[in-house]
Amino acid sequence: MAHQKQKKRSWGRRLLALLVAAAALGGFFWWEQNAIAPEEITVESARLPQAFAGLRVALVSDVHSKEFGGDNGDLLEAVKAQHPDLIAITGDLVDRFSPDLEKAEDLARGLAAIAPTYYVTGNHEWALGTLAVKDLKEKLTAAGVTVLSNQYLVLERDGARLVLAGIDDPNGYADQKTLPELVEEIRQAEGDAFVLLLAHRNTDYDLYAQCGVDVTLCGHGHGGVIRLPFTDGLLSTDRTFFPSYTAGLYSLEYGQLVVSRGLGNSGPSFRLFNRPHLPVVVLEQKGGG
Repeated sequence: MAHQKQKKRSWGRRLLALLVAAAALGGFFWWEQNAIAPEEITVESARLPQAFAGLRVALVSDVHSKEFGGDNGDLLEAVKAQHPDLIAITGDLVDRFSPDLEKAEDLARGLAAIAPTYYVTGNHEWALGTLAVKDLKEKLTAAGVTVLSNQYLVLERDGARLVLAGIDDPNGYADQKTLPELVEEIRQAEGDAFVLLLAHRNTDYDLYAQCGVDVTLCGHGHGGVIRLPFTDGLLSTDRTFFPSYTAGLYSLEYGQLVVSRGLGNSGPSFRLFNRPHLPVVVLEQKGGG
């Protein structure tokens, strides 16, 4: 009898240990998908006008229709806590597997209430079709967001000028204005101005450098999905192994690239050692201060 009681207690302890381990693993997995990780990234450039030194840009990328708290309250609070001067939404605000334009509009309205907000499309928006993209752009504009569709505008501070440009994803219209054409247009009008570009794809870094863009902000790479030591992630969005340029700051042949690991997941994917990423890019003059 005593032996049977001891055996039952032993099995009970094992079951309890398994339940605790399962709960811990479940909690860790939830944390990896939902706990926003802010990161301040300083980008220095000798070409930056002094008046724009310290400009803070919150980079919101690859939300993929995900919601962080009720009405995205957690995400909005996280963005607000970074005290951004501008907010850049660099595509895949919605997901082709779970499109929710109304949720995207609500998030956009909340972001625009924090700071001037600018948006460019990603590949998932275009996967929904051109009518959906048109509808989304109209909703975002109505929510107070400036949509940059192969366009630019000029920001001014104390007489200094900075060009903020944005390009649609290559999945857009076949005859859309190209980045080289947009940059040529900028140079014709603004001379050798400092250009801050919003784009979606991290993989087009060579093009950004060839066009002479000073700083490009983008996403798309999802941080390589699973982040492993000494790598830039395990998988690209094209499901090739060990991609590059998936997270953080990179120096290019010309200019610099900042890549967000993104906030949401697409379809049945998940994140591991790769929490939802909220970079805040701080522009500084190289050698300044």
